[in-house]
Amino acid sequence: MGSVRSQRFRSGLVAVFALAFTLQATAQANPSAPSSTAPEGSAPNVPTLPGNGNAAPPGATTEPPAEQDPAGQPSATQEPVSNDPGMFVFKKQVEEVVLHATVVDERRHLVPYLDRAAFSVFENGAPQAITSFRREDVPVAMGIVIDNSGSMRDKRDKVNQAVLNLIRASNPQDEIFVVNFSQNYYLDQDFTSDSALLERALHQVSMQGSTALYDAIIASAVHLKNDPRLDKKVLLVITDGQDNMSQETLEEAARRLEQSNGPTLYAIGLMGGDARDPGHEALERLADGSGGVAFFPQSLDEVDLITRTVAHDIRSQYTLAYKPHNQNAKPEFQSVRVEARASGHGRLTVRTRSGYYGAPSSH
Repeated sequence: MGSVRSQRFRSGLVAVFALAFTLQATAQANPSAPSSTAPEGSAPNVPTLPGNGNAAPPGATTEPPAEQDPAGQPSATQEPVSNDPGMFVFKKQVEEVVLHATVVDERRHLVPYLDRAAFSVFENGAPQAITSFRREDVPVAMGIVIDNSGSMRDKRDKVNQAVLNLIRASNPQDEIFVVNFSQNYYLDQDFTSDSALLERALHQVSMQGSTALYDAIIASAVHLKNDPRLDKKVLLVITDGQDNMSQETLEEAARRLEQSNGPTLYAIGLMGGDARDPGHEALERLADGSGGVAFFPQSLDEVDLITRTVAHDIRSQYTLAYKPHNQNAKPEFQSVRVEARASGHGRLTVRTRSGYYGAPSSH
């Protein structure tokens, strides 16, 4: 039987991959691989990443904890007790929007010790009451999504080492998976905290084909959403070129990231610093909309410092939540803005997602 790693996405993935395209790509990649299509008349499969023997079987699901609401969003949040702003107890909330926010000063230095009173949240320009607030380092679910196309051949060793340094600088309780992609995309390691397994997955390289960046991002975002164990979710994407193979579009990838409580995306673009480059613009759009950052190093030697910066950024974020005043919002984009002010600080900038699509209870 062919390797599970060589199987393509199932026909129901994200409702855009045509069945004929999937079967053709599967046959070309591995003629001996078993068919992954559902029986005739069955419902479409939940999107899953094709993987190797280290990954969970395609279609496997995890039962959400009892405190999850039917939409899969955590219904237990935290409220301060007594007069100590650092003490919290769990209190049930529903239909909340959760924001992960990074605060920097005028010199772009992280500001990690603000209290709840420093923040103001606005949805569509209207102030919102903050229902929960956290400022401690919490475990994250992270997808590491790396370009495996031919142009990455001479870059991959340094990229792998930089990613391993990020993993080692992360919270030891983080759950991380690895996706390698070119014209196809593979889950070479499912969620784990084992750095040895992650290192092995980073070396599952073929260096062939084109770049299906948007397809890989959407599939990875879906994989994050389908795992309910950790609420805070991050994607790290590393590529050296413009998408030239995806069935999805940039707009569809951006919309997937901007779903309610979607992942924060950090991108490293190894294509130089020309802001007019289409690949440059695409990574900036995806990162900015999700509350992340796109980096464009001038040399590979900078990548290690960038990954360490990303790890520090993730571990220094604030988590805020609010319950929108309009609980009957239509499934359209709701803009979000967060401001921070504190005595003794100059002008502060808050980086978080720019908004979300639809009512939070619908995602």
